[in-house]
Amino acid sequence: MLAYVLRRLLMTVVVIVLIMIFLGALVNLIPGDPVQLMLRSPHPTPELVAQVRAQMHLDDPVPTQVWIFMSDAAQGDLGTDFRTHQNVTDLIVEALPATLTLAVASLLLAILVGIPLGVLSAVRPNSIPDRVLSVVSIALITVPPYVAGLLLLIIFAVHLQVLPSIGSGNPADPADYATHLILPVIALAVTWIGYIARLVRTSMLEVLHADYIRTARAYGLRESTIAYKCALRNAIIPTIALLGVAFGSLIGVAVFVEVIFARPGLGLLVYDAILGRNYPVVRGGVLVIATLFVLANLIADLLYQFVDPRIRVRSGR
Repeated sequence: MLAYVLRRLLMTVVVIVLIMIFLGALVNLIPGDPVQLMLRSPHPTPELVAQVRAQMHLDDPVPTQVWIFMSDAAQGDLGTDFRTHQNVTDLIVEALPATLTLAVASLLLAILVGIPLGVLSAVRPNSIPDRVLSVVSIALITVPPYVAGLLLLIIFAVHLQVLPSIGSGNPADPADYATHLILPVIALAVTWIGYIARLVRTSMLEVLHADYIRTARAYGLRESTIAYKCALRNAIIPTIALLGVAFGSLIGVAVFVEVIFARPGLGLLVYDAILGRNYPVVRGGVLVIATLFVLANLIADLLYQFVDPRIRVRSGR
């Protein structure tokens, strides 16, 4: 197990390093002069051009630029916003909690709704509820978060006017903050509700045909006890591996939801930086999002090994 953990940690470090190399060279991959694109001015002053090029080390060779970015990022320095002259790390630290709150709340909603739907569908296979829930779960999988966000916005904020449309609310007022969180959380969670429901249903159907389940029925245990206390405990294990992917994906997709609902967060910060050609903020934000995605998958993978005693990692793998 220790060898497996060390190997996974090494792979995680390698992936993060490759991401940093790509982001460090990103400015040089963009067609045209990046300084002209960032300044968005046809005739910038030579002094301003020289200042921006020096700030981003654009006069250095590409390998040197990549090394400087990697070494600075390893120390927590993601550069300087060349428009506001603020530290990019400070901007990300300020915006990240809102995005994490949105992602965690969406993941919890997907778990709380998806798992019962999957269990209900599996305990009565091929029944009318199972077929209805199967159609619903597949439909949810096919709905992109930005489409769900627009539909929810139109229905509940514009027509019914029962929920706020934009903003994050007042953090000092829990009720107001929670109210502003409802629509973005639902929009972000719908796809993963469908994924989790389908995965739980498939796992439950396999477990319900196991010998120990037949033994439990022979002892006269109630079906609800068998489903939730016996079968679900083992059927839920494959879902754990999915949660890491889900959490990382939710952080990445949050950019669409934050833009639709004008909700301040890391996604909106990166979106505004892309529109403004603010490359230091773009690559700093993308690096944080990608790192969180990789770490979430690492944690889920390691947790998957510990919760399932049947898994034995062979030393030769």
